[in-house]
This record gives sequence, structure tokens and C-alpha cells, in this order.
Amino acid sequence: MSNEWGSARRDMPGRLLRLLSLLQSRREWSGADLADRLQVSGRTVRRDIDRLRALDYPVESTTGTAGGYRLAAGRNLPPLLLDDEEAIAVAIGLVTGAGGGVAGIGESSMRALAKLERVLPARLRPRLAALGGAAAAVPVHGAPRADPAVLAALASCCHERQVLTFDYPGRAGGGGGRRVEPDSLVTVMGRWYLIAYVPDRADWRIFRADRIGDPMPVPGAHFPPRALPAPDPVAYLMRSFALATYRHTARLEVGLGADAVRSRLFATVPGRIEPRGPDACTVHLSAESIELMTQYVAAIAALDPPVTLTHASEEVKTALRTLREWLPE
Repeated sequence: MSNEWGSARRDMPGRLLRLLSLLQSRREWSGADLADRLQVSGRTVRRDIDRLRALDYPVESTTGTAGGYRLAAGRNLPPLLLDDEEAIAVAIGLVTGAGGGVAGIGESSMRALAKLERVLPARLRPRLAALGGAAAAVPVHGAPRADPAVLAALASCCHERQVLTFDYPGRAGGGGGRRVEPDSLVTVMGRWYLIAYVPDRADWRIFRADRIGDPMPVPGAHFPPRALPAPDPVAYLMRSFALATYRHTARLEVGLGADAVRSRLFATVPGRIEPRGPDACTVHLSAESIELMTQYVAAIAALDPPVTLTHASEEVKTALRTLREWLPE
């Protein structure tokens, strides 16, 4: 329950902004319509209406079979007050929504981001503009995880083409200082990633934003734009995922075409799908997380084609045996 409450509280500033926008868009709304548009319960709508009233927004209740709400006419509306972290959190939610998921949300999210940028204090406008310009989203379920202040710093350096330093742990553990030329931010599978060129390696690298510590722009150190070795940041990230080899691996022979497997899975696989004909493919999985590996093996098996596990690391095999023992006969 505490996790759900915490998530709802983090989403509240963005939700209040969307609620206020809806109330301004037409004369009257029913509580049920607002709940449907915001994808929350009627109880949450009532609480958010009370929060707007506490901020001196003149929201009136209307009579009728189901009841409803409207903004009182002829009143000057006060500004929606957000602190710096709340403002960046709202922008992150809008950028993520712009990637898709709900019909029409992309265009609406970008309009809302533009409005938010206009009404916030001048000190925050460059950070919001940078976040909108530097980020791309791959539609997924669930809120992307990362510190809003870190994302804002990364986006700003991408936008300004400013050299960036930060601490970043290696796969074997232990931290290490990095100096990079940041290009873009992408959110996929519930995580944010920074795509950057690393001069010391003379190559491109991908960094998980939730592992980045103490990001600091290097004063006066700017760099010219470089061409990504891909059509766009999302394509580069997805191709890198497909080609990378991580701690845990598995290979499955599946009696279903590659396109059919891709279309029926809930998200992009952490690996690649190799066609073997119209009704067969080989799925190569690779990830740092044993839980993620187990989920995808189970998800592919749940599609109900013939599936043969031809290779797996010992940890993956152990996890799958545990899952099989847990399932009832």
C-alpha cells in the first residue's frame, strides 16, 4: 500500500495540471468522465478537486444524476505552484506520455509541456526545454525510474552540447568517473538511458540514468554535434540491446514466426529474434537481471507455440526450475 501511495503522490502535480486543463477545456465535466480521462478512481478525482480548491481554484460542484464539476466563470485563476522538483517531474511525465500508449496523448502532452514551460519561473524554462528536446520515449507500461534532478542535468547537457562528468559503477561493481559528450535521453522498459560519445574510447556508449551519480557539466567545455550510427536515438538503443551480451543468456527455438512473436509479446525482448522461416524463429535473450530473463522465457512459452530451450546459463536454469516447482500440476 505504501508503494502505491508514494507513486500516486509523485504523480499528483502532473495529474493536477491535467485536471485543470480539462476543466478549462469545456463548461462542465462529470466525475466519471474526469476519472476516465485521468485514468484514476472517482475518489481520487474528488481529492484532487479539493486540492485545487485549497489552491484557490474556483471549482464548483454541479447538480444532476451523477454530479459534476466546472470552473466558476469570471474569475482570475491563480497560478499552479510547483517547486523545482515537482516541475521537472511533471515534464518527465509529459515527455514519457508523448511517446504514446494512450490514443492522442502524444500531441496533448507536448501542448501541455509547452504551456508548462511558459508559466513556470524563468530559471526552470531552459531545463524543461532541454528535457523536451533531448528525450525520446518508447511506449511501455509503468513509470520510468530515475532521479528527476539527474534527468534534468543530463537533458540540459544534451541540449547545450556540454561535456559532462559523472560517477558510474561498472558491471563488476565499484565506481568510476566518466567524461562524455551527451547526445540524448531515451526511456524504454521503465528505465531512462543516456546515449553519449566517450572520447577516451572513441566510441558511443549507453548509460542507465538511475546508476549515474553526481552529474556535473564541465564549465566552458562544449562539443560539436556528432552523427549517431543509427537513424535516431531510439533505433540506436534498441539495436544495442539486441546485440549486447550480458551476465545471463538463453536461447529458445520457437515454432512461431519472428513477426508473430514480436507482435504478441508485451514489450521488446532484451536480445534479438532471428527468423527461421514463416513458422519458426530463434530467440536470443541476454540481460543482467535473472528476474527479467525468467519473465521473458515464461512469456514466450505462454504464447503456446512449440518452444525448446537449447541454451541457458546455470542461473537461468535454476530460476526456471524454481518457477516450475512453484506452479501447480
